[in-house]
Amino acid sequence: MFAVEDVPAITQGYDVAGLVCGAAPQTGDIVVIAQKIISKAEGRIVKLSSVEVSDDAHAAAQQTGKDPRVVELVLRESARVLRAQPGLMIVEHRLGFVMANAGIDASNTGAPDQVILLPEDPDSSAAAIRNDIRERLGVDIGVIISDSWGRPWRLGTVGFAIGVSGVPALVNMCGHPDLDGRPLQATSIALADELASAASLLMGQANEGQPMVIIRGHSFSGDGGSAANLLRPPAEDLFREGKSAA
Repeated sequence: MFAVEDVPAITQGYDVAGLVCGAAPQTGDIVVIAQKIISKAEGRIVKLSSVEVSDDAHAAAQQTGKDPRVVELVLRESARVLRAQPGLMIVEHRLGFVMANAGIDASNTGAPDQVILLPEDPDSSAAAIRNDIRERLGVDIGVIISDSWGRPWRLGTVGFAIGVSGVPALVNMCGHPDLDGRPLQATSIALADELASAASLLMGQANEGQPMVIIRGHSFSGDGGSAANLLRPPAEDLFREGKSAA
């Protein structure tokens, strides 16, 4: 893995595919791009002064102690709120991800009164970048858009894939033998998440300024799949409120 150097400040309309092309990717490479790059290029930055706060957001802000304008954006970006307590809202994002505060981030936004939302459709964004690079350079690469989240029952953040193209997001290992020759029964590998997490070691979480990483030499088969494939189907979800093992 190596980080792409000298990534400039990204503004709305920036040619992200062109930035990848400048790193001279090769067929088989996997490019991992931090979500903020995509969100900024797609204009997903909101000035808090422009946010009109609803009654529901005011009520949730009183419960959590959060800025009502941020709470309003969280509610707009969410399918439902799963948990709310002082300082934190756990939501099901409209894209299906379960995450804190709908992935809305105030760091590295370029101004103190701005926040960044997740891309509208990260899988489509990844596919568009991949197709653009293939047309320009004639090389076929994988593209992963990554974000950093916390996890239930574990401290600390890790990289997750929120947009995938050209890389199998989930690899089903069922039927493959273990060391004793017994076929695996329920093993699947979240390949895109593992690659996103590996790339985050180079990206960092603060002022490292390395939001794009190229992974070279990782062998994989197939190019189908999307980050949506990583979402646990509701019928298999035993962890959220109202679910049980019965």
